[in-house]
Parts: sequence; C-alpha cells; structure tokens
Amino acid sequence: MPKQRVGFYFILPWLIGLIVFTIFPMLAALYISLTDWSIIGTPNFIGFENFKAVFQDDMFYTSLFITVRYALFAIPLTIGTAFVVAILLNNKIKGSGIFTTIYYMPAIVSGVAVAIVFKWVLDPNYGVINSILAIFKIDGPNWLYDPNWVLPSYLVMAVWGASGGLLTYLVGLKDIPRELYESSDIDGANFMRKVWHITMPMMTPIIFYNMIMGLIAAFRKFTDAYILGGAGNEGTFYMVYLYDQAFSFYNMGYATALAWILFIIILSLTIIINVTKKYWVHTG
Repeated sequence: MPKQRVGFYFILPWLIGLIVFTIFPMLAALYISLTDWSIIGTPNFIGFENFKAVFQDDMFYTSLFITVRYALFAIPLTIGTAFVVAILLNNKIKGSGIFTTIYYMPAIVSGVAVAIVFKWVLDPNYGVINSILAIFKIDGPNWLYDPNWVLPSYLVMAVWGASGGLLTYLVGLKDIPRELYESSDIDGANFMRKVWHITMPMMTPIIFYNMIMGLIAAFRKFTDAYILGGAGNEGTFYMVYLYDQAFSFYNMGYATALAWILFIIILSLTIIINVTKKYWVHTG
C-alpha cells in the first residue's frame, strides 16, 4: 500500500469531522442567512435582503458600538493585568505556586456562576464594592443600573477574569535567557529598564497571541452580558442582540446574517493585527 494512502487513512477521521462539523454547518449557515426562516417550517429564499436589513437596523450599530467600545478597553486591561501579575509571580517568592493557582482560578469558573456572583458584588445597595466604598464615606455608583456605569461594571469583571493568559505569560517569562538579565545587571539597568528593554520585546509573541484571543473573546461576549444586562441598551452586546433575534424573535435568517457579519469583522481585524505584527513582534 502506498505511503500516501496510509497517511490519508490516518487523517481521514479528522477530514470527516472537518466536513461534518465545520464545512457543512458553515455552508448551511450561509444558505440560512439568505432566507426568511423562523426555525419552524421551510426556509423562504430571499437573497441578500437580510444583509440589507442589518445595515438599516439602528440596533445593529448600537450593539456593535457597545461591543467595540468594550473591546477597546477590555483587551489592553486584561493583557496588562495578566502580564503584570505574571511578572510578579515569576519572581522566586515563597508561595508563588499557591498564588498562581488562586489567580488562575477565575479562568476556569463557569460564566453563569461568574455572572451570578457579580450580580451580587455590583448590587448598588448590598454589593461588596459599594459596601467597601461606604466604609470610606463614598457613595458607590449604581453600576449596572446606571447607563454611564454599565461599561465600567463589565470592565471590572474583565479585569477579575484576566488570568486566562496568565500561564502563557509565565511560560514565556521562564523561556527568556537569564544571560540577558545578567548583562543588564552589569550595565546597571534597574527593574523597569529590564522590563521595558528585555521582558517586553521577548514577550511580544505571547502578547500578540493573547491580543488575538482577547479580540475574539470580546466580540463574542455573551454569557454574563445576557444574564446581567444593563440600564437602557448599554448591556446589549452584539452576541446578545444576535441571540435575541434568533431565539426570542425567531428571525433565524436575520440572526445568521448577523453572525456572518461578525465573522467578517473578526477576520478583518485579525488580518489587520497580523499585518502589523512585523512592526512590533520580536521573533529573533
């Protein structure tokens, strides 16, 4: 039996899975986006009318703006938080393993559980944050019940769960050659200079990876936003609006068109970030 055929048989289960669970659903979703379908009944083919309707929908722009605004703040905040914590934990301090476990735990907690906990934490009357502020005679905000504080509320949650990239940073920090730091010590570099001129450049590939993952996660934000909501429409993220169209109003064709537009947005932004990689990612 030719070696090429043997190799094909080995990858055949993967190919079947790719076709059945990825390619076919994408093609089906593309067809559904071109139909008027309420889940029940036969889809009615209407061409690109769903896409035209999306770009005439004010709520589409509102939900997209809310999601983009969240991403602009949440991505750098989460990357910066995880990076700083990783640098602190990378120092050989007593109990660093325990602290690493504690900081990483939010990344493995269910999104529903997190939303329920933060519904209590952010409660304007009995929440933990406002209770702490009250000790210092500070009137806490209404958080999710005030349109101006909905975004800060979700950013607090994002920073709390920023440990998702912690382990990748720790692995990257341990791979940085110690000789670089020893040479900088001889030159009299202080801690901040080492971080800026050695640690940051050497960690840019991991920062790049976490930036892409953070971008995708920010635009796919759904679970906690769906449970917690927000005053006015401030809690209506893109995925929440998509879900409502699909399973509250049963506009499955319209919702699928929204999904394809989101896919194109994420793909475009990912390509743009990938193009800029050569200007700031250290690959030497």
